[in-house]
Amino acid sequence: MASPAPAGLDPVALAAALIRCPSVTPAEAGTLDLLAQALEGLGFAVHRVPVQKPGTERVDNLFARLGDTGPHLAFAGHVDVVPPGDSSAWSHDPFAGVIENGLLFGRGAADMKSGVAAFVAAVSAYLASHGRPAHGSVSLVITGDEEGPAVNGTEPLLRWMDEHGHRPDACLVGEPTSVEANGDMMKVGRRGSANGRLVVQGRQGHTAYPHRADNPAHRIVQMLARILGSPIDAGSEFFEPSNLQVTSIDIGNPAGNVIPAEATARFNIRYNDLQTRERLEAWLHGHCDAIGGSYRLELSSSGDAFLTPPGPFTKLVAAAAEACFGRRPEASTSGGTSDARFVKQYCPVVELGLVGRTMHQVNEHVRTEDIVSLTACYRTILERWFATARNGG
Repeated sequence: MASPAPAGLDPVALAAALIRCPSVTPAEAGTLDLLAQALEGLGFAVHRVPVQKPGTERVDNLFARLGDTGPHLAFAGHVDVVPPGDSSAWSHDPFAGVIENGLLFGRGAADMKSGVAAFVAAVSAYLASHGRPAHGSVSLVITGDEEGPAVNGTEPLLRWMDEHGHRPDACLVGEPTSVEANGDMMKVGRRGSANGRLVVQGRQGHTAYPHRADNPAHRIVQMLARILGSPIDAGSEFFEPSNLQVTSIDIGNPAGNVIPAEATARFNIRYNDLQTRERLEAWLHGHCDAIGGSYRLELSSSGDAFLTPPGPFTKLVAAAAEACFGRRPEASTSGGTSDARFVKQYCPVVELGLVGRTMHQVNEHVRTEDIVSLTACYRTILERWFATARNGG
């Protein structure tokens, strides 16, 4: 159901202003200056936390908090975006923040500058109605490294927060979780993601004399067939079955009469809470060892699966969404990874945001009325959070 525009900052105007900053990861391109100005105007204490690990590009992060008592609600998001691709394929400049026919166009409109703008506007609307809360606090945890390697962003920023006495009691992540309409889905967990590289070594030789060679192409095909023919698991109560997808098979052999010396395959595994990287590595070795021969397996994970079980915070977010949108969001663990995988180490985390149908696409856009209604939902979450704080909950 449609919601009236809340008092305070205009979320659509702020989202458009953020889009006009070409913050292709890891550049913040002025987005954090915009947010700092808006948040300082609302009374937040704002901290810029740059991080640069050896061999990586510097990332500028922002932490802002209003209030210094518990319970502490954090909102996590990112202002970096993926590259726009061929700008000539867009109907509008991807960094112009054009509004046309009720749609806001631009890279980051869905993922996730509009979500960040909606939360800032929601805080503004709450303060316009209630003033500064006497009990409880709210913060924003904003990074420019979510679309990139994610090594200089949310994870070190959360450590900085913990070291400086800012550990939150709960966190709302504003990723675009909705599928068809605002509030039809929220994320209460995420699958793990692991990237693998399988290199099979053989012995080069002439195709006319295969007995004098060892063809790694044959063995890598056998290994992959065995791996793909064996389900990893059947899923669990809250997660679908783990899934492996081969992304490339490379031999690099230009000659038609030469048996190659090496063959390489790359793959990605999205896995549930029954698995860890170590379990998956052992499972893969078992299948490769059954074929035999010389090979090398590399498997790296960007984070294991996690779940925020039903509890007070998941119920608060679901109830607020139902009150605003007229539908109770499905509690899901589908989709890719997000920075919630880092937050879950510190507090319960739920993701709720806009419809993400066009994220990362040419002509990425969102409905302006969806930004307004999401702002109203975030304000309702704040109302209920601070009401709980006042009541000592």
